[in-house]
Amino acid sequence: MSSTNRPLSPHLQVYKPQLTSMMSIAHRLTGMVLAFGLVVFTYWLYRVTTQPIIADQVSAFFSSGLGVVMLYAWVFTFNYHLCNGIRHLFWDAGKGYSIPAVYKSGVVVIIMAVIFTAAVFFLGK
Repeated sequence: MSSTNRPLSPHLQVYKPQLTSMMSIAHRLTGMVLAFGLVVFTYWLYRVTTQPIIADQVSAFFSSGLGVVMLYAWVFTFNYHLCNGIRHLFWDAGKGYSIPAVYKSGVVVIIMAVIFTAAVFFLGK
């Protein structure tokens, strides 16, 4: 056997990112962001009952520019994770495995997440 310095499996230096792989990574990341957001929300609820002044400071932060951006991002991650989770349920049922269907459903997930996020903020005002 010859000795080569090649990686044994596709490596990030030679691997071309695809919609499917990027959406898989994004699904995992959005799950982590949602978990962190739940911790922040729980902290805020705890402070509402124990120290309303701190709860008001947290609310004021989420009314600032950076806070609003973080809220938009958190709502988008929720909607993306929800839509992609529904897509996974279809896969669990054995539907949509063909490559064109996978790409089509991926685009639909992204579009629906954007629409749902916009709806939350436009209808919530």
